[in-house]
Amino acid sequence: MMSEISHFVIPRGFRFGAIKAGLKASGRTDFALIVADEPACAAAAFTANKVSAAPLAVDKENLKATGGRVRVVAINAGNANCAAGQAGLDAARATCTAAAEIFGCSPQEVFPSSTGIIGVPLPAEKLIAVMPELASRLGSASDHFQQVALAILTTDTVEKTAFARFEVDGREVRMAATCKGSGMIHPQLVPHATMLVYILTDAEIEPQTLQSYLNGAIELSFNRISVDGDTSTNDTVLLLASGASGVTIGAENEEFRQALTQVCTSLAKQVVGDGEGIGHLVELRIDGAVSDADAVKAAKAIAHSMLVKTAWAGADPNWGRLVAALGYSGAQIDPERIDISFGELPVCRNGGRAEEFDEEKAHAYLKQEKFSIAIQLNQGKGSCVFWTTDLTTEYVHINADYST
Repeated sequence: MMSEISHFVIPRGFRFGAIKAGLKASGRTDFALIVADEPACAAAAFTANKVSAAPLAVDKENLKATGGRVRVVAINAGNANCAAGQAGLDAARATCTAAAEIFGCSPQEVFPSSTGIIGVPLPAEKLIAVMPELASRLGSASDHFQQVALAILTTDTVEKTAFARFEVDGREVRMAATCKGSGMIHPQLVPHATMLVYILTDAEIEPQTLQSYLNGAIELSFNRISVDGDTSTNDTVLLLASGASGVTIGAENEEFRQALTQVCTSLAKQVVGDGEGIGHLVELRIDGAVSDADAVKAAKAIAHSMLVKTAWAGADPNWGRLVAALGYSGAQIDPERIDISFGELPVCRNGGRAEEFDEEKAHAYLKQEKFSIAIQLNQGKGSCVFWTTDLTTEYVHINADYST
């Protein structure tokens, strides 16, 4: 169902573009717009961090005021517009007002987003100055969409996109998404450096139904990843439906649910795969937990353990660190019933060293850029898949020098 990254499927009813506003020290594009031809139905989720950036506060106000309708998404990179007090709110609202004047909508129909360094006032005047020129450049082709994908990056090394399409009664529904995220990645999105996600579809779906679909997809994707255990102040996932396909999606459309979950999962894995300084992408498969929630607890304890992550960095098959993390995870376990495998290689059986454990083979397996670890708790039917990374000296260098 989901197309390859090289096959762009651009939903109808949207235009895109990006420009240099002078926020990034690199001089690269740093301001992007996504504009719906008509107000699009919207669903969104935001960080659970109690220190939350100004645009998120404005977004929540605007979505409530419009009943979940968005006409313009204005995204800047290079400045998080966080911890700037009233000046931060003023900057976000000024951006909304300027966009509303250009595109003939209300300021409440504008959705601002920011990513970058925290605690530095956002010079909204730079965004406002280039907005008219950017508005004149907008287009609906794949290269216009790609401009957005590139402009929103910060410490990312590659752009991240995903696409899907399916048919309903012979009519095509399209979905396209882009995101940024490389460090400060441990999203805890509600309801239920920064991750920003923008998902677009040309299906017609009411906001409340759209929100239900988004919540379900997030739980199986963005809430199942971690690079460093830090939850950003700016995490945002926005899903817009233009309705331009003429296809109405109700509350129980399995094709739409699957397409959205696949797109979100693809982006989530791309974020982890581009983690700051990583050497290994790790897939944790937890089975036999008393519940899915308990399985997630177990996975997060392992994913956030510095001892585990540094062992992975050195391809060290020290499975005892995994067992130790399970022990303090808060998940229900029986230490004598834990089984662990590295790929197909048994390393732990019934809580102890597996008879077949081959340290040399396990070390060689962990040298791969991507590997999986399967853990059977033998407590129930709960399970989860969770994606995470190792922790390297390069990660330390990136974040030690981030603001200097």
